[in-house]
Amino acid sequence: MSIKERKERERDERRELILNAANEIIKTEGIDNLSIRKIANKIEYSPTIIYYYFNSKDDIIKHLMKRGYQKIISLLSSVQETTGDAKQKFEESIRKYIYMALQIADEYKAVLLNSSPGVLEHTSVLFKGASSKRQAIGMLCQYLKDIYNNKSIDDTQIELTAQVIWTSTFGLIIRLIIEKDIDEAQKKKLIDHHINFIVNGLLVQR
Repeated sequence: MSIKERKERERDERRELILNAANEIIKTEGIDNLSIRKIANKIEYSPTIIYYYFNSKDDIIKHLMKRGYQKIISLLSSVQETTGDAKQKFEESIRKYIYMALQIADEYKAVLLNSSPGVLEHTSVLFKGASSKRQAIGMLCQYLKDIYNNKSIDDTQIELTAQVIWTSTFGLIIRLIIEKDIDEAQKKKLIDHHINFIVNGLLVQR
């Protein structure tokens, strides 16, 4: 390994260390309580070193949002590549998204329930045109188009349907996070019923 490659690897490792520390603070204290000084104290760096790798706290949050969003896109993309019809892929994408969110419950709740402008810049999905600016919503819209199978439904209605599906799924996830003592059997029943309810509603419209 060359000196340049070693330096680049060390740089990436330090950036990842900073991001992981920031993520831990967000999970335990909330995103509004994140600060450069807290990150520095957690990993025993000086604030100056943190600023060497990131311009500001908002820059760190931006990178965390991007990293988290990429996980969602990778998950949805993996479903698209599987065999099965549009209905099966849609069901699997919703199910995988729910279970992924539950695996990172504290982080998910801290970020998705935050209403600060800097966070909403990355997490808002209910605005008109979200399907073209939020890749996950765009992918959900494509699933819906495939399910409707060329039925004459305009893009506005498709986007609204995707937004409502995302919102109802988000609500279920948050309740499952808050009511964390629900047993696994009941949790599975709720998730399955949620997905079946959505799919049956879509099939009626076809």
